[in-house]
Amino acid sequence: MAEPSSRKRIVILGGYGVFGGKLAEALLRHEHLEVIVAGRSLQKAEAFCRHHGGTAAVLDRTSPDFAAPLRALRPFVTIDAAGPFQAYRTAPYAVAEAALAAGSHYLDLSDDAGFTSGIAILDEKARAAGLSVLSGVSSVPALSSVAVEALREDFSQVDLIESAILPGNRAPRGLSVIEAILAQAGQPVAVYRDGRWVQVIGWSGLSRRRIGPEGSSGLARRWSSFIGAPDLALFPDAYHARTVLFRAGLELPLLHLGLWGLSWLVRLRLVRSLEAAAPLLRTAAGWFERFGSDRGGMEVRVAGLGRDGMPLAASWTLIAEAGDGPHIPAVPGAIMCRHLCEGDVLPGARPCLGEFSLSDVKDATAHLNVHTYRATQSAPVLFQKALGATFNALPAPIRALHTVHDRSQWAGEARVTRGTSRLGQLLCRIVGFPPAADATPVTVTIERQDGKERWLRNFGGKTFRSVLSLSGAPGSGVVQERFGPTAFNIHLNLKDGALAYPVRSGKLFGLPLPRWLLPVSEAVEVAPDGTFRFNVEISLPGLGRIVRYQGWLKPSPRQSASQNQGKEQ
Repeated sequence: MAEPSSRKRIVILGGYGVFGGKLAEALLRHEHLEVIVAGRSLQKAEAFCRHHGGTAAVLDRTSPDFAAPLRALRPFVTIDAAGPFQAYRTAPYAVAEAALAAGSHYLDLSDDAGFTSGIAILDEKARAAGLSVLSGVSSVPALSSVAVEALREDFSQVDLIESAILPGNRAPRGLSVIEAILAQAGQPVAVYRDGRWVQVIGWSGLSRRRIGPEGSSGLARRWSSFIGAPDLALFPDAYHARTVLFRAGLELPLLHLGLWGLSWLVRLRLVRSLEAAAPLLRTAAGWFERFGSDRGGMEVRVAGLGRDGMPLAASWTLIAEAGDGPHIPAVPGAIMCRHLCEGDVLPGARPCLGEFSLSDVKDATAHLNVHTYRATQSAPVLFQKALGATFNALPAPIRALHTVHDRSQWAGEARVTRGTSRLGQLLCRIVGFPPAADATPVTVTIERQDGKERWLRNFGGKTFRSVLSLSGAPGSGVVQERFGPTAFNIHLNLKDGALAYPVRSGKLFGLPLPRWLLPVSEAVEVAPDGTFRFNVEISLPGLGRIVRYQGWLKPSPRQSASQNQGKEQ
């Protein structure tokens, strides 16, 4: 076990790098700590120490005898801030094992899901030594998990955890960070979505978003994309969330969309990876450094059901001003070093989840130009906006199906009957209605996007899609459902526990449909026995029935979060 002394020695591998250097600066503020700035380049380590303080040392983690010089330094805590951790393929935990052999606690700033979750392989050895081995002691998952811990207190059910990191363009660009991003661009990334492992493509899912409060205090709308992070692998089990998503973005649209374009080289298998281009792209990005701002931020958002069973959302946002954003990944390391010195960290090897509090973050960033915001508000879903207070009166299964924070899939069985007219049969084929069947498997996937809901109905392999959006004033019950060039206004109403969908008006290519061309929709949703049931019949004046489908749906079974397998979505 590390020996107690008046000054605790902290050895930081990569201590002169972008994030390692910020961590060294933070620790050097405390006189009771002796900071060793280590790495492969003694020249860089000495240059850093001349400017900031600390003691320079040469340590090469790839050296066969790495453990011996580390042991000679007699560290109290060994911190790996070098990375990129995605590249630690041979003996990935060699640094952690060397730290344990030296009687030292171990922390790392890993942002790689596999590396961080895999650290638990050293748990037995760490416990036996009475030492703490923590991985992911950075913005993710250490800081993001602390935010989730605080936010989830208001929830009875967590459906969605979504985090985003949006740095300012003038933030320093460490080569390891760029390599980590490029290693994922265009590659499949496993995410847990609606209780199942699926795959998204790294740097896909383009979305513009603002974070923080309205006005100048928050960040203006910026592009973001899917990217891998330890949160994706760890949060589904830790917080029983049905969906966990993570996004990152570049402030300048040219750079963000440019990387999105380059990712297609990987997606189309024209190149295996963009990682080798990291030095070149780092240089190219430097040409634009004077553009953009020095303001960045991160946001953690939780959505689900509140204690009253109604949709709820909560968020924690951190905005860094005046170029202080690069200090944030080092904040958890500084906090954990303090807790280790105070002896209040449990021994064992594990990802750094919920190991400190938001008050610790506030204290650790007091000297920085950093502001944090926390908000909790009702998060009305589409049907709740449309129905107003009536939404609360819906039978529980119906309300559950229409409570969609990201994506929801329900599965069941249906009976399908079609009309007999030739024109009706033609219309069925054009719209994509399913063929007649006495019993066919059915799945309904609902995805929330930009305030709308995209419905994909699959009847025995035959699919048809529609998009629902709010059409009337909130609480009016009016929604619009669009099938390709046709759109219909539906006046939702609840009577005797049945939610009806009568069509009141429609348009084709934006032109109003006359009454004699307007479909008659006799569609209801009920749950008399606690199971969601639907009965939909669509007919046309003069033609009679076009199609009728009736059946039942239940939420698709949740896949074990420990089965990290996914299919591209």
